[in-house]
Amino acid sequence: MTLYPKLIMDALATVTYAGTKKNLVESQMVADQPAINGNQVTVVLEFPRDTDPFLKSTVKAAEAAIKYHCGQDVEVTIKTEFKSAPRPEVEQLLPGVKNIIAVSSGKGGVGKSTVSANLAIALARLGYKVGLLDCDIFGPSMPKMFNVEDERPYAVKVDGRDLICPIEQYGVKMLSIGFFVSPTTATLWRGGMATSALKQLIADADWGELDYFILDTPPGTSDIHLTLLQTLPITGAVIVSTPQQVALADARKGIDMYRNEKVNVPILGLIENMAWFTPAELPGNRYYIFGREGCKQLAEEMQVPLLAQIPLVQSICDSGDQGTPAALSSDTATGLAFINLAQSVVTVVNRRNREQPKTKIVGMNK
Repeated sequence: MTLYPKLIMDALATVTYAGTKKNLVESQMVADQPAINGNQVTVVLEFPRDTDPFLKSTVKAAEAAIKYHCGQDVEVTIKTEFKSAPRPEVEQLLPGVKNIIAVSSGKGGVGKSTVSANLAIALARLGYKVGLLDCDIFGPSMPKMFNVEDERPYAVKVDGRDLICPIEQYGVKMLSIGFFVSPTTATLWRGGMATSALKQLIADADWGELDYFILDTPPGTSDIHLTLLQTLPITGAVIVSTPQQVALADARKGIDMYRNEKVNVPILGLIENMAWFTPAELPGNRYYIFGREGCKQLAEEMQVPLLAQIPLVQSICDSGDQGTPAALSSDTATGLAFINLAQSVVTVVNRRNREQPKTKIVGMNK
């Protein structure tokens, strides 16, 4: 069979690139006209970045398609180029970020995301430069809590790299996988796809200069937590729990994960959420629905600070659902509670940085 460029391009048009769900020709990934020398074919494919998760599978599919359509005796060489500069090494990913705070909980339903959102906003109101990453790939909630569900991040060119520009709201730079998936459709991804997406939100985003980078982690201990530990030097972790004994049992596991000798991330303190219930019509009353001072006792047991006790108030839930978190107002008891929490976090982070060495990224097992 006589080889000619259109024959090669027709073969490449049968290969779908998973990143765009279009074929290689439609995706404009064939960087130059195929080079043909006898039965030797050289094709240059251009990918968005050198860390593209679909690179290897796409190259193999392109080679197979050319052989299938043009003959098995054709010698195929696929070269790759990249639109943006390569991603920096892990240690240099976020050079402008001073402190990285992981907000964690042992179990779901304790209000960790509510605390993360309000802590980020409270820190911004204190005058700090703040970023917030919604690390819950399968249950993102930050777009709704920040009233930016309809926003779509765009790309910017920085130092030769195409980076995602975070959405800025209430003085906080924020990214979430919720901006890129349908809010009404379940995210059915295997662990590898989820962690790859998370890495992109960290490494391929224009976070710039930040005093505090808040990580709203998913509940429990999972691949997502391991990816964060292997990607970022986390300054410290804040553990959120209710005073209920079943929640405290899981909080202990979360503390143990960060204190593991291979991890060594300092525990900055505990936050007792839903510490008591205060009805709006009786603001002076406290009803201890989930138990009393369970987190305070755990903090004493684990020898870590109790950073705050946040009451269970209907307005906290309502403000989060409406996209106007309680920390936006310091005129209310709940708003003031989150401002005080932010001040406590600043204090413990400064102490940690004075007294302890910088956290090292957890090494990957080969």
